[in-house]
Amino acid sequence: MTATLTRSASGAQPGAETSIRSELRHRLLGRPRSAQEKLWAWLGPALVTVIGGVLRFWDLGRPHQLIFDETYYVKQGWSQMLYGYARKPPNAVENPDSLFTMGNFHIYGSQTDFVVHPPGGKWLIGFGEHLFGINSSFGWRFAVAVCGTIAVYLVGRAAWHLFRSALLATLAALLLCVEGEAFVMSRTGILDEMVMFWALAAFVALLADRDRSRRILADKVAVLRSAGTWARHDLAGPWLGIRPWRIVAALCLGADLGTKWSGGYFIVVFGLMTVWWDLGARRAVGARHWIAATFLKDSLQALATIVCLSIGVYIVTWWGWFASSGAYDRTWAKSHPAVLSSGLSPDSSWFGWLPDSMRSLWEYQIQMYQSAANITSTHPYMSNPWGWMLQTRPTSFFYESPTKGHEGCTVAQCSKAITSLGTPSIWWLGTIALVFLLFHWVLRRDWRAGAILGGIAAGWLPWFAYQERTIFTFYTVAFAPYVVLACVFVLGLTLGPAHATPRRRQIGAALVGAFTILTVALFVFFWPIWTAQVIPYSQWQWRMWFPSWV
Repeated sequence: MTATLTRSASGAQPGAETSIRSELRHRLLGRPRSAQEKLWAWLGPALVTVIGGVLRFWDLGRPHQLIFDETYYVKQGWSQMLYGYARKPPNAVENPDSLFTMGNFHIYGSQTDFVVHPPGGKWLIGFGEHLFGINSSFGWRFAVAVCGTIAVYLVGRAAWHLFRSALLATLAALLLCVEGEAFVMSRTGILDEMVMFWALAAFVALLADRDRSRRILADKVAVLRSAGTWARHDLAGPWLGIRPWRIVAALCLGADLGTKWSGGYFIVVFGLMTVWWDLGARRAVGARHWIAATFLKDSLQALATIVCLSIGVYIVTWWGWFASSGAYDRTWAKSHPAVLSSGLSPDSSWFGWLPDSMRSLWEYQIQMYQSAANITSTHPYMSNPWGWMLQTRPTSFFYESPTKGHEGCTVAQCSKAITSLGTPSIWWLGTIALVFLLFHWVLRRDWRAGAILGGIAAGWLPWFAYQERTIFTFYTVAFAPYVVLACVFVLGLTLGPAHATPRRRQIGAALVGAFTILTVALFVFFWPIWTAQVIPYSQWQWRMWFPSWV
Protein backbone atom coordinates (compact mmCIF):
# COMPACT_ATOMS: atom_id res chain seq x y z
CA MET A 1 0.00 0.00 0.00
CA THR A 2 2.80 2.38 0.91
CA ALA A 3 4.68 1.60 -2.28
CA THR A 4 1.56 2.26 -4.35
CA LEU A 5 1.03 5.61 -2.70
CA THR A 6 4.70 6.49 -3.29
CA ARG A 7 4.58 5.69 -6.98
CA SER A 8 1.38 7.66 -7.45
CA ALA A 9 2.61 10.76 -5.67
CA SER A 10 3.85 13.48 -7.95
CA GLY A 11 7.53 14.14 -7.44
CA ALA A 12 7.87 11.56 -4.68
CA GLN A 13 11.36 10.40 -3.84
CA PRO A 14 11.50 6.79 -2.57
CA GLY A 15 14.82 7.45 -0.85
CA ALA A 16 13.39 10.45 0.97
CA GLU A 17 10.32 8.48 2.02
CA THR A 18 12.48 5.70 3.46
CA SER A 19 14.53 8.22 5.40
CA ILE A 20 11.44 9.95 6.78
CA ARG A 21 9.85 6.61 7.70
CA SER A 22 12.98 5.52 9.52
CA GLU A 23 13.17 8.79 11.45
CA LEU A 24 9.48 8.67 12.41
CA ARG A 25 9.64 5.03 13.49
CA HIS A 26 12.64 5.80 15.65
CA ARG A 27 10.77 8.71 17.22
CA LEU A 28 7.61 6.71 17.85
CA LEU A 29 9.04 3.28 18.67
CA GLY A 30 12.68 3.74 19.64
CA ARG A 31 15.65 2.15 17.94
CA PRO A 32 15.02 -1.14 16.12
CA ARG A 33 16.23 -4.38 17.68
CA SER A 34 18.17 -7.14 16.00
CA ALA A 35 16.56 -10.36 14.78
CA GLN A 36 18.56 -12.28 17.40
CA GLU A 37 17.26 -10.04 20.20
CA LYS A 38 13.69 -10.50 18.98
CA LEU A 39 14.14 -14.27 18.81
CA TRP A 40 15.36 -14.46 22.40
CA ALA A 41 12.52 -12.20 23.47
CA TRP A 42 10.26 -15.07 22.40
CA LEU A 43 12.41 -18.02 23.47
CA GLY A 44 13.49 -16.74 26.90
CA PRO A 45 9.98 -16.27 28.33
CA ALA A 46 8.83 -19.45 26.57
CA LEU A 47 11.48 -21.55 28.34
CA VAL A 48 10.55 -19.99 31.68
CA THR A 49 6.87 -20.68 30.95
CA VAL A 50 7.63 -24.39 30.54
CA ILE A 51 9.25 -24.36 33.99
CA GLY A 52 6.30 -22.39 35.37
CA GLY A 53 3.88 -24.90 33.89
CA VAL A 54 5.69 -27.85 35.46
CA LEU A 55 5.63 -26.13 38.87
CA ARG A 56 1.95 -25.26 38.59
CA PHE A 57 0.71 -28.62 37.31
CA TRP A 58 2.89 -30.76 39.57
CA ASP A 59 0.61 -32.58 42.04
CA LEU A 60 -2.13 -30.05 41.21
CA GLY A 61 -4.82 -32.29 42.71
CA ARG A 62 -3.29 -32.00 46.18
CA PRO A 63 -5.22 -31.85 48.43
CA HIS A 64 -8.19 -33.79 47.12
CA GLN A 65 -10.75 -31.63 48.86
CA LEU A 66 -12.37 -28.26 48.34
CA ILE A 67 -10.24 -25.51 49.84
CA PHE A 68 -11.33 -22.00 50.75
CA ASP A 69 -13.66 -20.51 48.08
CA GLU A 70 -13.45 -23.61 45.89
CA THR A 71 -16.57 -24.60 47.81
CA TYR A 72 -18.42 -22.07 45.65
CA TYR A 73 -16.72 -22.00 42.28
CA VAL A 74 -15.90 -25.66 41.74
CA LYS A 75 -19.44 -26.74 42.59
CA GLN A 76 -21.00 -23.88 40.63
CA GLY A 77 -18.80 -24.66 37.62
CA TRP A 78 -20.05 -28.24 37.54
CA SER A 79 -23.64 -27.10 38.06
CA GLN A 80 -23.32 -24.81 35.04
CA MET A 81 -22.03 -27.72 32.96
CA LEU A 82 -25.05 -29.81 34.01
CA TYR A 83 -27.84 -27.24 33.89
CA GLY A 84 -26.43 -24.05 32.36
CA TYR A 85 -26.76 -22.16 35.62
CA ALA A 86 -26.01 -22.57 39.32
CA ARG A 87 -28.13 -24.80 41.53
CA LYS A 88 -27.58 -25.44 45.21
CA PRO A 89 -27.91 -28.57 47.34
CA PRO A 90 -31.19 -29.02 49.24
CA ASN A 91 -31.21 -27.92 52.85
CA ALA A 92 -31.54 -31.55 53.87
CA VAL A 93 -28.08 -32.35 52.46
CA GLU A 94 -25.53 -32.08 55.25
CA ASN A 95 -21.91 -31.19 54.52
CA PRO A 96 -22.18 -31.14 50.69
CA ASP A 97 -18.43 -30.40 50.36
CA SER A 98 -17.53 -33.76 51.91
CA LEU A 99 -20.05 -35.55 49.70
CA PHE A 100 -18.68 -33.79 46.64
CA THR A 101 -15.10 -34.70 47.54
CA MET A 102 -16.03 -38.33 48.23
CA GLY A 103 -17.56 -38.71 44.79
CA ASN A 104 -21.22 -37.86 45.27
CA PHE A 105 -21.53 -35.31 42.50
CA HIS A 106 -25.32 -35.38 42.29
CA ILE A 107 -25.84 -33.16 45.30
CA TYR A 108 -27.81 -30.49 43.51
CA GLY A 109 -31.48 -30.01 44.09
CA SER A 110 -33.96 -28.14 41.91
CA GLN A 111 -33.54 -24.82 43.72
CA THR A 112 -31.55 -22.17 41.88
CA ASP A 113 -28.54 -20.60 43.55
CA PHE A 114 -28.06 -16.84 43.73
CA VAL A 115 -24.40 -16.08 42.93
CA VAL A 116 -22.62 -12.75 43.20
CA HIS A 117 -20.11 -13.21 40.36
CA PRO A 118 -20.73 -13.57 36.61
CA PRO A 119 -20.52 -17.07 35.14
CA GLY A 120 -17.56 -16.60 32.74
CA GLY A 121 -14.78 -17.94 34.97
CA LYS A 122 -16.94 -20.79 36.23
CA TRP A 123 -17.50 -21.97 32.68
CA LEU A 124 -13.74 -22.43 32.37
CA ILE A 125 -13.55 -24.26 35.69
CA GLY A 126 -16.46 -26.45 34.59
CA PHE A 127 -14.68 -27.22 31.31
CA GLY A 128 -11.70 -28.59 33.23
CA GLU A 129 -14.06 -30.69 35.36
CA HIS A 130 -15.74 -32.03 32.23
CA LEU A 131 -12.39 -32.74 30.55
CA PHE A 132 -10.80 -34.73 33.38
CA GLY A 133 -13.85 -35.98 35.21
CA ILE A 134 -15.61 -34.47 38.14
CA ASN A 135 -13.89 -36.89 40.51
CA SER A 136 -10.52 -35.35 39.61
CA SER A 137 -9.32 -32.52 41.84
CA PHE A 138 -6.73 -31.96 39.11
CA GLY A 139 -9.66 -31.15 36.82
CA TRP A 140 -11.15 -28.74 39.35
CA ARG A 141 -8.02 -26.59 39.08
CA PHE A 142 -6.94 -27.30 35.52
CA ALA A 143 -8.36 -24.18 33.85
CA VAL A 144 -6.91 -21.87 36.48
CA ALA A 145 -3.49 -23.52 36.18
CA VAL A 146 -3.57 -23.03 32.41
CA CYS A 147 -4.31 -19.33 32.88
CA GLY A 148 -1.52 -19.01 35.44
CA THR A 149 0.98 -20.74 33.18
CA ILE A 150 0.18 -18.64 30.10
CA ALA A 151 0.37 -15.50 32.26
CA VAL A 152 4.09 -16.23 32.83
CA TYR A 153 4.65 -15.95 29.09
CA LEU A 154 2.40 -12.94 28.70
CA VAL A 155 4.27 -10.88 31.29
CA GLY A 156 7.45 -11.62 29.36
CA ARG A 157 5.83 -10.27 26.19
CA ALA A 158 4.63 -7.22 28.08
CA ALA A 159 8.17 -6.59 29.30
CA TRP A 160 9.49 -6.88 25.75
CA HIS A 161 7.04 -4.29 24.46
CA LEU A 162 7.91 -2.00 27.35
CA PHE A 163 11.69 -2.36 27.58
CA ARG A 164 12.78 -3.89 24.24
CA SER A 165 15.19 -6.17 26.11
CA ALA A 166 15.18 -9.95 25.82
CA LEU A 167 16.99 -10.16 29.15
CA LEU A 168 14.38 -8.07 30.98
CA ALA A 169 11.55 -9.94 29.23
CA THR A 170 12.95 -13.25 30.46
CA LEU A 171 13.52 -11.81 33.92
CA ALA A 172 9.90 -10.61 34.10
CA ALA A 173 8.66 -14.10 33.18
CA LEU A 174 10.93 -15.64 35.82
CA LEU A 175 9.73 -13.30 38.56
CA LEU A 176 6.06 -14.02 37.88
CA CYS A 177 6.91 -17.73 37.70
CA VAL A 178 8.13 -17.63 41.33
CA GLU A 179 5.73 -14.97 42.67
CA GLY A 180 3.82 -16.53 45.54
CA GLU A 181 0.36 -15.02 45.07
CA ALA A 182 0.33 -15.89 41.37
CA PHE A 183 1.65 -19.37 42.10
CA VAL A 184 -0.85 -20.28 44.83
CA MET A 185 -3.80 -18.77 43.00
CA SER A 186 -2.90 -20.68 39.81
CA ARG A 187 -3.22 -23.93 41.82
CA THR A 188 -6.59 -23.07 43.38
CA GLY A 189 -9.97 -23.40 41.65
CA ILE A 190 -11.19 -19.86 42.27
CA LEU A 191 -11.65 -16.85 40.00
CA ASP A 192 -8.96 -14.31 40.86
CA GLU A 193 -6.15 -15.83 38.78
CA MET A 194 -8.46 -15.59 35.76
CA VAL A 195 -9.11 -11.92 36.52
CA MET A 196 -5.35 -11.41 36.42
CA PHE A 197 -4.95 -13.47 33.24
CA TRP A 198 -7.58 -11.74 31.11
CA ALA A 199 -6.47 -8.26 32.17
CA LEU A 200 -2.84 -9.12 31.42
CA ALA A 201 -3.78 -10.55 28.03
CA ALA A 202 -5.62 -7.30 27.25
CA PHE A 203 -2.60 -5.28 28.42
CA VAL A 204 -0.26 -7.18 26.09
CA ALA A 205 -2.72 -6.81 23.20
CA LEU A 206 -2.89 -3.04 23.75
CA LEU A 207 0.91 -2.85 23.83
CA ALA A 208 0.98 -4.73 20.53
CA ASP A 209 -1.67 -2.33 19.18
CA ARG A 210 0.50 0.60 20.26
CA ASP A 211 3.46 -0.71 18.27
CA ARG A 212 1.38 -1.61 15.22
CA SER A 213 -0.58 1.66 15.09
CA ARG A 214 2.61 3.71 15.45
CA ARG A 215 4.29 1.84 12.62
CA ILE A 216 1.26 2.49 10.43
CA LEU A 217 1.18 6.16 11.43
CA ALA A 218 4.89 6.57 10.67
CA ASP A 219 4.52 4.91 7.26
CA LYS A 220 1.48 6.96 6.23
CA VAL A 221 2.96 10.24 7.39
CA ALA A 222 6.21 9.38 5.57
CA VAL A 223 4.24 8.90 2.32
CA LEU A 224 2.46 12.24 2.77
CA ARG A 225 5.63 14.12 3.59
CA SER A 226 7.68 12.67 0.75
CA ALA A 227 4.84 13.45 -1.66
CA GLY A 228 4.62 17.03 -0.40
CA THR A 229 0.98 16.66 0.64
CA TRP A 230 1.49 16.59 4.41
CA ALA A 231 0.53 20.26 4.73
CA ARG A 232 -3.03 19.41 3.68
CA HIS A 233 -3.26 16.59 6.23
CA ASP A 234 -1.24 17.74 9.21
CA LEU A 235 -4.26 19.29 10.91
CA ALA A 236 -5.29 15.80 11.89
CA GLY A 237 -3.09 13.18 10.32
CA PRO A 238 -4.19 9.96 8.62
CA TRP A 239 -6.74 7.45 9.83
CA LEU A 240 -5.07 4.25 11.07
CA GLY A 241 -7.72 1.80 9.94
CA ILE A 242 -9.18 -1.16 11.81
CA ARG A 243 -7.03 -2.13 14.79
CA PRO A 244 -7.20 -5.90 15.33
CA TRP A 245 -5.09 -5.95 18.50
CA ARG A 246 -7.48 -3.50 20.10
CA ILE A 247 -10.33 -5.86 19.23
CA VAL A 248 -8.42 -8.70 20.91
CA ALA A 249 -7.96 -6.51 23.99
CA ALA A 250 -11.68 -5.72 24.08
CA LEU A 251 -12.58 -9.42 23.92
CA CYS A 252 -10.18 -10.16 26.77
CA LEU A 253 -11.53 -7.30 28.87
CA GLY A 254 -15.07 -8.57 28.30
CA ALA A 255 -13.99 -12.02 29.49
CA ASP A 256 -12.38 -10.33 32.50
CA LEU A 257 -15.62 -8.53 33.34
CA GLY A 258 -17.49 -11.80 32.82
CA THR A 259 -15.26 -13.43 35.44
CA LYS A 260 -15.52 -10.78 38.14
CA TRP A 261 -16.84 -7.24 38.09
CA SER A 262 -13.46 -5.99 39.31
CA GLY A 263 -12.35 -6.52 35.71
CA GLY A 264 -14.38 -3.41 34.88
CA TYR A 265 -11.70 -1.21 36.45
CA PHE A 266 -9.20 -2.50 33.91
CA ILE A 267 -11.62 -1.59 31.10
CA VAL A 268 -11.69 2.02 32.30
CA VAL A 269 -7.96 2.39 32.94
CA PHE A 270 -6.75 0.53 29.86
CA GLY A 271 -9.28 2.30 27.64
CA LEU A 272 -8.03 5.71 28.76
CA MET A 273 -4.43 4.54 28.49
CA THR A 274 -4.66 3.45 24.86
CA VAL A 275 -6.24 6.78 23.91
CA TRP A 276 -3.47 8.61 25.77
CA TRP A 277 -0.92 6.72 23.70
CA ASP A 278 -2.70 7.80 20.51
CA LEU A 279 -2.54 11.42 21.66
CA GLY A 280 1.20 11.14 22.12
CA ALA A 281 1.72 9.51 18.74
CA ARG A 282 -0.16 12.14 16.75
CA ARG A 283 1.59 14.90 18.63
CA ALA A 284 4.98 13.26 17.97
CA VAL A 285 4.48 13.21 14.18
CA GLY A 286 3.61 16.92 14.17
CA ALA A 287 -0.16 16.97 13.68
CA ARG A 288 -1.18 20.50 14.62
CA HIS A 289 -4.64 19.55 15.91
CA TRP A 290 -3.55 16.31 17.54
CA ILE A 291 -6.18 16.45 20.29
CA ALA A 292 -9.10 16.83 17.88
CA ALA A 293 -7.55 14.26 15.57
CA THR A 294 -7.22 11.71 18.34
CA PHE A 295 -10.80 12.26 19.42
CA LEU A 296 -12.25 11.94 15.92
CA LYS A 297 -10.01 9.25 14.43
CA ASP A 298 -8.98 7.19 17.44
CA SER A 299 -11.06 7.79 20.58
CA LEU A 300 -14.49 7.20 19.08
CA GLN A 301 -13.30 3.96 17.52
CA ALA A 302 -11.67 2.94 20.81
CA LEU A 303 -14.89 3.66 22.70
CA ALA A 304 -16.99 1.64 20.29
CA THR A 305 -14.50 -1.22 20.20
CA ILE A 306 -13.60 -1.59 23.85
CA VAL A 307 -16.89 -0.69 25.53
CA CYS A 308 -19.28 -2.35 23.09
CA LEU A 309 -17.29 -5.54 22.59
CA SER A 310 -16.56 -5.88 26.31
CA ILE A 311 -20.23 -5.58 27.18
CA GLY A 312 -21.10 -7.96 24.36
CA VAL A 313 -18.69 -10.62 25.63
CA TYR A 314 -19.98 -10.11 29.16
CA ILE A 315 -23.54 -10.82 28.02
CA VAL A 316 -22.38 -13.89 26.08
CA THR A 317 -20.94 -15.38 29.29
CA TRP A 318 -24.56 -15.56 30.52
CA TRP A 319 -25.64 -17.75 27.61
CA GLY A 320 -26.52 -20.67 29.91
CA TRP A 321 -28.74 -18.38 31.95
CA PHE A 322 -30.48 -17.14 28.79
CA ALA A 323 -30.94 -20.68 27.48
CA SER A 324 -32.63 -21.86 30.66
CA SER A 325 -36.08 -21.20 32.02
CA GLY A 326 -35.42 -21.94 35.68
CA ALA A 327 -32.28 -19.92 36.45
CA TYR A 328 -32.33 -17.30 39.19
CA ASP A 329 -34.46 -14.26 38.18
CA ARG A 330 -34.76 -15.66 34.64
CA THR A 331 -38.48 -14.87 34.43
CA TRP A 332 -38.49 -11.81 36.69
CA ALA A 333 -39.69 -9.50 33.90
CA LYS A 334 -42.86 -11.52 33.30
CA SER A 335 -44.14 -10.66 36.75
CA HIS A 336 -42.73 -7.11 36.65
CA PRO A 337 -43.99 -5.44 33.47
CA ALA A 338 -42.61 -2.07 32.52
CA VAL A 339 -44.73 0.68 34.07
CA LEU A 340 -45.00 4.41 33.59
CA SER A 341 -42.23 5.62 35.87
CA SER A 342 -38.85 7.23 35.67
CA GLY A 343 -35.48 6.03 36.93
CA LEU A 344 -33.08 3.24 36.01
CA SER A 345 -35.11 0.38 37.45
CA PRO A 346 -35.60 -2.43 34.90
CA ASP A 347 -39.38 -2.18 35.38
CA SER A 348 -39.39 1.48 34.35
CA SER A 349 -41.25 2.39 31.18
CA TRP A 350 -38.01 3.91 29.88
CA PHE A 351 -36.78 0.38 29.27
CA GLY A 352 -39.95 -1.29 28.14
CA TRP A 353 -38.44 -1.70 24.68
CA LEU A 354 -35.90 -4.19 26.02
CA PRO A 355 -36.67 -7.92 25.75
CA ASP A 356 -37.90 -9.48 28.98
CA SER A 357 -34.73 -11.55 29.20
CA MET A 358 -32.55 -8.41 29.24
CA ARG A 359 -34.73 -6.70 31.84
CA SER A 360 -34.53 -9.82 33.99
CA LEU A 361 -30.75 -9.90 33.61
CA TRP A 362 -30.58 -6.24 34.57
CA GLU A 363 -32.52 -6.95 37.75
CA TYR A 364 -30.13 -9.78 38.52
CA GLN A 365 -27.17 -7.39 38.14
CA ILE A 366 -28.76 -4.97 40.60
CA GLN A 367 -29.17 -7.75 43.15
CA MET A 368 -25.59 -8.88 42.59
CA TYR A 369 -24.31 -5.38 43.29
CA GLN A 370 -26.40 -4.97 46.42
CA SER A 371 -25.33 -8.34 47.73
CA ALA A 372 -21.63 -7.70 47.08
CA ALA A 373 -21.81 -4.28 48.74
CA ASN A 374 -23.30 -5.84 51.86
CA ILE A 375 -20.56 -8.43 52.43
CA THR A 376 -19.26 -6.87 55.64
CA SER A 377 -19.09 -9.79 58.06
CA THR A 378 -15.78 -10.22 59.83
CA HIS A 379 -13.33 -12.90 58.71
CA PRO A 380 -10.11 -13.97 60.42
CA TYR A 381 -8.10 -13.31 57.26
CA MET A 382 -9.77 -10.15 56.00
CA SER A 383 -7.30 -7.35 55.30
CA ASN A 384 -7.04 -3.67 54.48
CA PRO A 385 -5.70 -2.57 51.07
CA TRP A 386 -3.19 -0.28 52.80
CA GLY A 387 -1.16 -3.35 53.70
CA TRP A 388 -1.53 -5.27 50.45
CA MET A 389 1.72 -4.18 48.82
CA LEU A 390 3.66 -5.41 51.85
CA GLN A 391 1.64 -8.65 52.05
CA THR A 392 1.01 -8.06 55.74
CA ARG A 393 -2.06 -10.28 56.04
CA PRO A 394 -1.78 -13.43 53.90
CA THR A 395 -4.80 -15.68 53.51
CA SER A 396 -4.83 -19.24 54.80
CA PHE A 397 -6.59 -21.35 52.16
CA PHE A 398 -6.03 -24.68 53.85
CA TYR A 399 -4.52 -26.02 57.09
CA GLU A 400 -4.37 -29.41 58.76
CA SER A 401 -2.27 -30.72 61.67
CA PRO A 402 -1.25 -34.32 61.05
CA THR A 403 0.26 -36.11 64.02
CA LYS A 404 3.10 -38.59 64.16
CA GLY A 405 2.51 -41.61 61.97
CA HIS A 406 -0.07 -39.92 59.75
CA GLU A 407 0.56 -38.65 56.20
CA GLY A 408 4.32 -39.03 56.61
CA CYS A 409 4.61 -36.97 59.79
CA THR A 410 7.67 -38.12 61.78
CA VAL A 411 7.40 -35.76 64.76
CA ALA A 412 4.75 -35.14 67.40
CA GLN A 413 2.92 -32.48 65.36
CA CYS A 414 3.14 -31.45 61.72
CA SER A 415 1.56 -28.81 59.52
CA LYS A 416 0.00 -29.15 56.08
CA ALA A 417 -0.87 -25.72 54.72
CA ILE A 418 -1.68 -23.65 51.67
CA THR A 419 -1.10 -19.98 52.40
CA SER A 420 -1.64 -17.29 49.79
CA LEU A 421 1.46 -15.24 50.54
CA GLY A 422 3.29 -13.17 47.93
CA THR A 423 7.05 -13.54 47.54
CA PRO A 424 8.30 -10.79 49.91
CA SER A 425 11.29 -9.68 47.80
CA ILE A 426 9.03 -8.94 44.80
CA TRP A 427 6.35 -7.10 46.75
CA TRP A 428 8.78 -5.11 48.88
CA LEU A 429 10.84 -4.02 45.88
CA GLY A 430 7.58 -3.35 44.04
CA THR A 431 6.53 -1.00 46.85
CA ILE A 432 9.80 0.93 46.56
CA ALA A 433 9.46 0.90 42.78
CA LEU A 434 6.23 2.93 42.99
CA VAL A 435 8.30 6.00 43.87
CA PHE A 436 10.60 5.48 40.89
CA LEU A 437 7.62 4.92 38.57
CA LEU A 438 5.91 8.13 39.70
CA PHE A 439 9.13 10.08 39.26
CA HIS A 440 9.79 8.76 35.75
CA TRP A 441 6.17 9.15 34.66
CA VAL A 442 5.49 12.63 36.01
CA LEU A 443 8.89 14.29 35.65
CA ARG A 444 10.51 12.35 32.81
CA ARG A 445 7.32 11.58 30.86
CA ASP A 446 8.22 7.90 30.56
CA TRP A 447 5.16 6.21 29.11
CA ARG A 448 6.36 2.80 30.35
CA ALA A 449 6.18 3.92 33.96
CA GLY A 450 2.67 5.26 33.36
CA ALA A 451 1.54 1.98 31.79
CA ILE A 452 2.79 -0.08 34.74
CA LEU A 453 1.23 2.32 37.23
CA GLY A 454 -2.04 2.05 35.31
CA GLY A 455 -2.13 -1.72 35.81
CA ILE A 456 -1.37 -1.41 39.51
CA ALA A 457 -3.95 1.36 39.95
CA ALA A 458 -6.71 -0.61 38.19
CA GLY A 459 -6.19 -3.64 40.40
CA TRP A 460 -5.46 -1.94 43.72
CA LEU A 461 -6.85 1.59 44.15
CA PRO A 462 -10.60 0.80 43.69
CA TRP A 463 -10.55 -1.37 46.81
CA PHE A 464 -9.84 1.65 49.00
CA ALA A 465 -13.48 2.63 48.42
CA TYR A 466 -14.64 -0.69 49.93
CA GLN A 467 -12.74 -0.81 53.19
CA GLU A 468 -15.90 -1.75 55.07
CA ARG A 469 -16.28 -4.84 52.90
CA THR A 470 -14.80 -8.25 53.67
CA ILE A 471 -11.79 -8.24 51.36
CA PHE A 472 -8.56 -10.23 51.26
CA THR A 473 -4.91 -9.79 50.36
CA PHE A 474 -5.08 -12.45 47.64
CA TYR A 475 -7.00 -9.93 45.52
CA THR A 476 -3.53 -8.52 44.81
CA VAL A 477 -2.99 -11.33 42.29
CA ALA A 478 -4.99 -9.20 39.82
CA PHE A 479 -2.16 -6.67 39.67
CA ALA A 480 0.78 -8.94 40.54
CA PRO A 481 2.09 -8.86 36.92
CA TYR A 482 2.40 -5.08 37.06
CA VAL A 483 4.22 -5.27 40.40
CA VAL A 484 6.63 -7.66 38.65
CA LEU A 485 7.01 -5.17 35.80
CA ALA A 486 7.62 -2.42 38.35
CA CYS A 487 10.45 -4.52 39.79
CA VAL A 488 11.85 -5.09 36.30
CA PHE A 489 11.70 -1.35 35.64
CA VAL A 490 13.90 -0.71 38.70
CA LEU A 491 16.16 -3.66 37.93
CA GLY A 492 16.62 -2.29 34.41
CA LEU A 493 17.71 1.04 35.88
CA THR A 494 20.04 -0.85 38.19
CA LEU A 495 21.55 -2.78 35.30
CA GLY A 496 22.24 0.48 33.49
CA PRO A 497 21.97 1.46 29.81
CA ALA A 498 23.82 -0.39 27.08
CA HIS A 499 26.29 2.49 26.65
CA ALA A 500 27.27 2.53 30.35
CA THR A 501 30.83 1.69 31.34
CA PRO A 502 31.72 -2.00 31.80
CA ARG A 503 32.28 -1.40 35.52
CA ARG A 504 28.83 0.15 35.84
CA ARG A 505 27.24 -2.77 34.01
CA GLN A 506 29.10 -5.33 36.12
CA ILE A 507 27.89 -3.80 39.37
CA GLY A 508 24.35 -3.55 38.02
CA ALA A 509 24.41 -7.16 36.81
CA ALA A 510 25.66 -8.33 40.20
CA LEU A 511 22.82 -6.54 42.01
CA VAL A 512 20.19 -7.85 39.59
CA GLY A 513 21.63 -11.35 39.87
CA ALA A 514 21.61 -11.18 43.67
CA PHE A 515 17.96 -10.10 43.71
CA THR A 516 16.99 -12.89 41.31
CA ILE A 517 18.80 -15.54 43.35
CA LEU A 518 17.18 -14.25 46.56
CA THR A 519 13.73 -14.39 44.97
CA VAL A 520 14.18 -17.94 43.68
CA ALA A 521 15.53 -18.97 47.10
CA LEU A 522 12.43 -17.52 48.78
CA PHE A 523 10.25 -19.47 46.36
CA VAL A 524 11.98 -22.68 47.44
CA PHE A 525 11.71 -21.62 51.09
CA PHE A 526 7.95 -21.04 50.94
CA TRP A 527 7.22 -23.98 48.65
CA PRO A 528 6.00 -26.31 51.46
CA ILE A 529 3.38 -23.83 52.73
CA TRP A 530 2.22 -23.08 49.18
CA THR A 531 1.70 -26.72 48.15
CA ALA A 532 0.34 -28.47 51.27
CA GLN A 533 3.52 -30.40 52.05
CA VAL A 534 3.61 -32.15 55.41
CA ILE A 535 6.36 -30.54 57.47
CA PRO A 536 7.12 -30.33 61.21
CA TYR A 537 5.13 -27.66 62.97
CA SER A 538 8.34 -25.84 63.94
CA GLN A 539 9.29 -25.53 60.26
CA TRP A 540 5.86 -24.14 59.45
CA GLN A 541 6.31 -21.53 62.20
CA TRP A 542 9.72 -20.68 60.80
CA ARG A 543 8.28 -20.03 57.36
CA MET A 544 5.49 -17.95 58.81
CA TRP A 545 7.86 -15.59 60.61
CA PHE A 546 7.03 -12.65 58.36
CA PRO A 547 3.22 -12.72 58.67
CA SER A 548 3.54 -13.39 62.41
CA TRP A 549 5.98 -10.52 62.87
CA VAL A 550 3.89 -7.89 61.08
